[in-house]
Amino acid sequence: MTEPARYLRTVVLPLDQLRHFPGNAKRGDVPAILDSLRRNGQYRSLIARQVDEEPLTVLAGNHTMMALELHGPGDCGQPVKTSRGERPCAICGNDQAWELTARVEVVECDDDTARRVNLVDNKSAEKGTYDRDALAELLSYMDDDLGGTGYSDADVQLLIAPPPSLEELADTYGDPEADDFWPVIRIRLSPEERDEFLGLTADAPGKEDTDRFRYLLGLARGSA
Repeated sequence: MTEPARYLRTVVLPLDQLRHFPGNAKRGDVPAILDSLRRNGQYRSLIARQVDEEPLTVLAGNHTMMALELHGPGDCGQPVKTSRGERPCAICGNDQAWELTARVEVVECDDDTARRVNLVDNKSAEKGTYDRDALAELLSYMDDDLGGTGYSDADVQLLIAPPPSLEELADTYGDPEADDFWPVIRIRLSPEERDEFLGLTADAPGKEDTDRFRYLLGLARGSA
């Protein structure tokens, strides 16, 4: 029977004592996470699994670990510029002696729970949605200093810009044609079926799939 993860301890560890989750399927925005870490610090621990004498395996926070690896040890030479001036990088403090470490919460669990923790940590954020008004208000407190938020000026403009009117859409894209509202049929064919379809419609007056389909309809009507 699957057992829940059991918390053991919280420690600061060199990254060479950790390993990434094997087969982690998520592909995160590592530079954006690094930007957050340099501005905000490591505000959330990595979650790592302890198994006997093996290296600790990171179940959650693999991309935070990648961002720290991308930063590397020592002084990154990049102080953080804020609306209130300049301050040291929140990872290394612009200290040449800084060692490549991370804060880690260590847990104990079986293989099944380890996989589930990794899967849900990657998936749960994607399933959420936003209250756009609340998000716009929260971003308004940033005083145009979006560093470490994951948002850009373009994101904010898209968020606060009113939706285009029908007239503006018509000016940009033109008035809709009647066939814009026709139903669309999409089918998936094997390579052999696709070749057969092309062969049967070789005499179609046009070479688009729509032309070929109408040609087949004509043949079917004629043989009915």
